[in-house]
Order: sequence, then C-alpha cells, then structure tokens
Amino acid sequence: MKQRLDFYKANPNAIKALLALEEQIGKSSLDKSLVELVRLRASQINGCAFCVDMHATDARKGGETDRRLAAVIVWRETPFFTDRERAALEWTEAVTLVSEDHVPEVVWEAVKPHFSDEEMVDLTLLISVINSWNRFAISFRKMPA
Repeated sequence: MKQRLDFYKANPNAIKALLALEEQIGKSSLDKSLVELVRLRASQINGCAFCVDMHATDARKGGETDRRLAAVIVWRETPFFTDRERAALEWTEAVTLVSEDHVPEVVWEAVKPHFSDEEMVDLTLLISVINSWNRFAISFRKMPA
C-alpha cells in the first residue's frame, strides 16, 4: 500500500490543532502507561497499522511489557490489567465504537468509580484524539516505518 499524501506537510495548521490537544492530554493526571494502552486499543479497533506500531513502541519505551501489550486486544480474558486499566479499556471501546451502542449506561457505571470527573473528560479527550489520528493515518495510508 502506498501513502496517499503527507498530511503533516499538506496542512500543518490542522496538525498543529491536533498537537495542541495532545499537549493538553500530556498535562492530564492520566498515567502515561494507561494513555498508551488506550491509544493502542483504539488503534487496534480502528485497524490503524501506523498507530498500533507507534503506540506499542512508545509503550515499550515507557516500560510496558511485551506480554501486556500482546494482551491488550484480549484484555477481558487476561489477568494482566488493573481494574482502573480495565475500566479505561472498556471506555475506550465504547467511545471508539460509539455508533454501535452510544456508550451504554452499564459501561458508564463500570468506569465512573475509577476516574474523577476531570479524569473522565481527559480520558474521553484522549480517546477522541487517538480516533482522529487513526482516521488521518488510515485515510491517507500512513505506513509504519
């Protein structure tokens, strides 16, 4: 598959807007390991090869284990994740797949005890932004290096 265009070069101001959101996420109280797990899971759901590769690599650099990274796709069936991480992964799936179930109340109730209101907004922003990056990378066929 060949890259369609370099969206960074084609419209730097659009990318600056996304990077400003990334800066806000970086200032959040969300644990960096959790952030990468969320980015990885959303990218898996969306089928974004570039982002899956990048966020698995970034997570490893941050100290994440290969075992846990390999298990993100089947997080419900493994004992490798904390309750807070499980809640974040469940929220990630529901928000990423919003058109399917409109983020059911049962998911909200399961996630809410693990995050403050501010963290819920930050987590949802994180999920929204990685979904945006996925759509750019998939649409323009950005390939892993």
